[in-house]
Amino acid sequence: MRPALSDYQHLASGKVRELYRIDDEHLLFVATDRISAYDHVLDSQIPDKGRILTAMSVFFFDYLNTPNHLAGPPDDERIPAEVLGRALVVRQLKMLPVECVARGYLTGSGLVDYRASGSVCGIPLPHGLGEASKFEEPLFTPATKADIGEHDENISFARMIDLVGPVLANQLKERTRQIYVQGADHALTKGIIIADTKFEFGVDPHGNVVLADEVFTPDSSRYWRADTYRQGVVQDSFDKQFVRNWLTGPESGWDRHGDTPPPPLPEEIVAATRDRYIEAYERISGLQFGDWIGA
Repeated sequence: MRPALSDYQHLASGKVRELYRIDDEHLLFVATDRISAYDHVLDSQIPDKGRILTAMSVFFFDYLNTPNHLAGPPDDERIPAEVLGRALVVRQLKMLPVECVARGYLTGSGLVDYRASGSVCGIPLPHGLGEASKFEEPLFTPATKADIGEHDENISFARMIDLVGPVLANQLKERTRQIYVQGADHALTKGIIIADTKFEFGVDPHGNVVLADEVFTPDSSRYWRADTYRQGVVQDSFDKQFVRNWLTGPESGWDRHGDTPPPPLPEEIVAATRDRYIEAYERISGLQFGDWIGA
């Protein structure tokens, strides 16, 4: 008989996830249907989003050649029935205080930085780049983790060394690039460009660096259609940039720089976001979302 969620101690709430303690060595990592944008958790939810994020992470944790925090299958008997399909049993780690961002293309905050300084996070770049320009080699641009409602802050590699030390900083930089290249190369064979992504890592009791949190999900990555990619224009995306674009467009009437929270998403935006997340999962994994647990 499966335990109830109330049998576990609730430890923390994130923008999207809830964390519970199973025992001294294991945690329950639950993905909700909440969606965040511009450091706000929206009132609207995306049906099945937590299941899609979990399914995508499970696929990539299995695909990638790097240690990860999974401590059981997605139908592990320690997972309560009420969150089956959107929860994972994971190892407890000492989480590192940085997000490890890999950028293969110039877009988003990186483009804003480049236009202002000719560099991205302190890394000088050639002149003449624009929206969606591809880098010759992926950039590693770490950031500090922010609390809910606060902004993640891009930091220099020198600052990262101050936070975690030179040995660990260089290890994370190399690991991030390797994982990004492996995942992005796979996605490209499925007709999807992973423009950028972010990873989180922890350290186990033996001092090993372990990939944790989520990996290559539509929440943590930018997915573009390879067959319509064109440098110089904003790309059609499978990820939550679709929601960001609506929020900052004329239809929402919202000022992201003001004091008011974002408005609820229209039903058609909710449905289209769900469809895009599912399409990204199915194309990249080669699996049907309808076959996933609880879908």
